[in-house]
Amino acid sequence: MELQMKRIYDEVSKDDGTRVLVDRLWPRGVKKDDAAVDLWAKDLAPSPEARKFFNHDPAKFEEFRGRYEQELDERSEAQELIDQLKGEKKVTLLYAAKDKENNHAVILLEYLQKHIAGASFAKPRSL
Repeated sequence: MELQMKRIYDEVSKDDGTRVLVDRLWPRGVKKDDAAVDLWAKDLAPSPEARKFFNHDPAKFEEFRGRYEQELDERSEAQELIDQLKGEKKVTLLYAAKDKENNHAVILLEYLQKHIAGASFAKPRSL
């Protein structure tokens, strides 16, 4: 499975493959009929607490990465998404953030790539 990401505001392309929205909230100004979203994986988005902590501040990105990766390790939604998308050749993670380098989709993409390659998920860590 080839994973990629792009803003939901970018033009829909046949090269997108299966389009998965990974934001908890539906993006402003995007009509559901026009979004061409195949799956809305809102449960894969960071918790409201992590999102509020980060608040799109690049200086907090690495700490946010650690918090979000820990959340992903403690939940089953990432493995469920991989299981659901088995057999898909290309999957595009869609996000609404303006910053293309410092957002949760970047972290999620890397996390999924690592776990698809490793073929197993870490057991939840205790706090």
